[in-house]
Parts: sequence; C-alpha cells; structure tokens
Amino acid sequence: MIALYDRFANGLSRLAPAALPTLARLTFAAVLLIYFWNSARTKFGDGFAGLFTPSDGAYYQIFPKVIEAAGYDFSQLTAFHWAVVMAGTWAEVLLPLLIIVGLFTRFAALGMIGFVIVQSLTDVLGHGVGGDDLGRWFDVASGSLILDQRALWVTLLLTLVLMGAGPLSLDRFLACKRA
Repeated sequence: MIALYDRFANGLSRLAPAALPTLARLTFAAVLLIYFWNSARTKFGDGFAGLFTPSDGAYYQIFPKVIEAAGYDFSQLTAFHWAVVMAGTWAEVLLPLLIIVGLFTRFAALGMIGFVIVQSLTDVLGHGVGGDDLGRWFDVASGSLILDQRALWVTLLLTLVLMGAGPLSLDRFLACKRA
C-alpha cells in the first residue's frame, strides 16, 4: 500500500512543475482578470486622452483622505498624485496581461502582490474597511474581503513567483529561443 502511494505521489510531484503554474495562470484569468481590468477602466478618463488623464473617481479610489482634505477640489492635487494614480491604473491593465500570456511572469506576479498589498492598505486605512469585511484568520468565516480573499490571491500569485509561468507561456517560448 505504501509503495502504491509513493508511486502516485511521485507522479504528482513530476506533474506539478508544469500543471501548477499553468493552472495558477488560468485561475487568475478566470477569477481576477476582469476584476482588475474593470477596476482600471473606472480610473481612465474619457477618450484617447483619458489613457493619460485619470478620472476624478481614480483619485478618490486611491487617495480618499487627500481628496477629502482638499475639499474635493481635484485641482489641488500634485504631479505625484497623478503619477501614482496612472501607475496604479496601468499596473491593473499590464500586470494581469503579462500574467495571462506568461511574459515576465515572476516579475508581473510579484508586482501584483505589491499591488494587492497597497490596495488592501488603501481599503483599510483610506476607506475605513473593517469589521466583517476585514475579517480574521483562523475563524469560521472564510469570505472576508481583505484577510481571507486577498490571502488566497497572494498565494495564487506566489505560485507564479516561485514556479514561473509553466510550459504554455511566452517565458518558456523565449527561453527555448535563447537556448
């Protein structure tokens, strides 16, 4: 019985380096891609110029306390605020795209982990998310927005940081071309 289990476990261990990263990228696409792209869409301004001109809502989403302190007068914001909003907005578009196609996957997944951490801190410190939405680990409820869901997101992304994109990726294609 133990030998049978060992053969089964060894087979799974050989399969894991190809299967886990590919499944992690597919899961990211199925669960989080549209979430991040829709979020980015709310931050772009109107028309072509909107690709470089954030909407007012973008500033409120990312700098809620700064906007409130400025009396909701967006003209008081600085180039720093614009740069942070644009970087965050484009990160929500480009990093998921890189993960999906498997290009620079480890860096893109690491960037997404940083993004999720900043997003979570903004939700808690800037928007005052707390209580049931914040949640607690090791409790009976598994659906809190911050600690439960985002811990799963980060774990999924860590799979890509540690294992790469897998065999069906541009990373692998480019590695084969260099060899």
